[in-house]
Amino acid sequence: MNSKSDFLNIKDWAAEDRPREKLTLKGKAALSDAELIAILLGTGTAKLSAVDLAKNILQAVSNDLNELARLSVKDLIKIKGIGEAKAITIISALELGRRRKDFQAEERPRVMGSADAYDLLKADLLDIPHEAFWVVLLNRANRVIKKHQVSQGGVAGTVADPKIIFKVAIEELASGIILAHNHPSGNLSASQADIDLTKKLKESGKLLDIQVLDHIIVGDKSYFSFADAGLL
Repeated sequence: MNSKSDFLNIKDWAAEDRPREKLTLKGKAALSDAELIAILLGTGTAKLSAVDLAKNILQAVSNDLNELARLSVKDLIKIKGIGEAKAITIISALELGRRRKDFQAEERPRVMGSADAYDLLKADLLDIPHEAFWVVLLNRANRVIKKHQVSQGGVAGTVADPKIIFKVAIEELASGIILAHNHPSGNLSASQADIDLTKKLKESGKLLDIQVLDHIIVGDKSYFSFADAGLL
């Protein structure tokens, strides 16, 4: 065992080997479970770095994160070097992960066609007196990542900036997008401006490997789909 004088603190490591710096430089996927837990811990003990302390925690649960998530504060503080504050931090992080998993499983609908897209968007676009433009961001399985309002305008139109649309799509790592806007008049006909914008966005999406899957125009009680009409 190394003496206290031989102990190398995390701050003495090469920058790319420190968990926080490593995450910044290489991304979260490059970190081991122990390194991620070490970031939560913040500090170790007089004889253990935060990473070594995290390894001890994982060893106590046979490196099973599911088992770690089952531990209570009382269970965690039995591990040498873990106080109540560190235990609560670990439990809170794992609970957030559990909730995220539940949200993904239950709340992310799959869009299989124009009817699904309309059902997803009608609450946002029906019965408003002005035009609004929305985009639905989808992953490769056509499950909804999020929906985002791009703009809103007056009774006769709104501006949909391609830069804003694709900025949001890139930030969310979307593989596909569905465009949507409403016509407060109830008219479901696609204007030439609607057609030109859709073509422009489709071509831009090809360069970014983001597919424009449809453009939905929401009217009074129905909708028009560019995909269904063969306009994509």
